[in-house]
Amino acid sequence: MFKNHFRNMVLSFALAALGAAGVAHATCPTGLPPGVFCGGADLSLATAGTYAIDPNHAAVIAKVSHIGYSYSVFRFDKVAGTIIWDPAAPEGSKLSVSVDTGSIATNVPGFAAELSGDKFLKSAAFPKATFVSTAFHRKDASHGTVTGDFTLMGVTAPLTFDVTMLGAGKGFGAPRLGVEATTSIDPKKFGMPPFFVDPIQLVIDVEFQRQP
Repeated sequence: MFKNHFRNMVLSFALAALGAAGVAHATCPTGLPPGVFCGGADLSLATAGTYAIDPNHAAVIAKVSHIGYSYSVFRFDKVAGTIIWDPAAPEGSKLSVSVDTGSIATNVPGFAAELSGDKFLKSAAFPKATFVSTAFHRKDASHGTVTGDFTLMGVTAPLTFDVTMLGAGKGFGAPRLGVEATTSIDPKKFGMPPFFVDPIQLVIDVEFQRQP
């Protein structure tokens, strides 16, 4: 649940982790206003600049093993971050993301408050989890990795996200790019209770919009 962070984040990474891709515009749904373009697999459509996460199109998901039966899925609703992006040199991109750990949500009544409390995420003392990139590596036109420093409950450790670029384009008012990033963390490393045995999976889906 605590993997919220990221991604980071962290997705952002996606962008930077990739290189300039081939032009491939998606077909827009009917009814969109003139001049609005859907995203496509062409990173060059996201021109150089500083991009910020669109909080209305961002989700950080943590998947936690439920004592071997299934995965319990938790969502963090408050995510913020920026990426300094240059499609001509994606390896030089810089990403910084934060997640409000107290924004965790679950469909189990009352459980979110317990998770953000002193037994688990200690959100009062450690209100944010953060990820700051240290390296971007492109694998192909739409995949890459982003490595950085991940901090949760006062503990900082290196973490690598696998990133997929989902789309880039003119956007609606400013260029946009969207990514999905995945990773896993060892809960014991960050001070989680000992009954957390299996790695916690993090899935981050975000859109970034270029700032003026």
